Amino acid sequence: MMDAIPDLVLNKIEEVKDLYHRLVLLVAPTKSGKTATLRAVGARVGIPLINLNLELSQAMLELTRRQRALQLPRLLDTLVRNTDQDIVLFDNTEILFDTTLKQDPLRSLQAVSRNKTIVASWNGSVEGEHLVYASPGHPEYRSYLVRDLMVVPAYKKDHE
Repeated sequence: MMDAIPDLVLNKIEEVKDLYHRLVLLVAPTKSGKTATLRAVGARVGIPLINLNLELSQAMLELTRRQRALQLPRLLDTLVRNTDQDIVLFDNTEILFDTTLKQDPLRSLQAVSRNKTIVASWNGSVEGEHLVYASPGHPEYRSYLVRDLMVVPAYKKDHE
């Protein structure tokens, strides 16, 4: 069953290629196999997996807190534009939820998915009609209607 998830992601990549936002979210809690799935997808299509936390943290090292919040959209856009591929795989996307950066994580990913297909891990869940990150009351809590999003739930075999 685990091999079916990369296949599902690849199918969703095809489905979004003509949409305004070419974004596919691989959604599951921590330690559920998102990274392994993204690596499998990358291996099949010949593209690398980008650790978003690492790349953006390095790019923001010399910036003040205010500059980080202001520059994050440009830095994310530059990271996407500097890839040679039409598909970009992002793992470890938690930096987008950092409250000091004052960003809307979903909108940030959607903004960079207009010209390239973005497949990003989402450390959360789908609850009914909502895509959720963190728990209500947590400073990083987010909830979005899932109806206009391309979401792939991913679960480790012991969660099936």
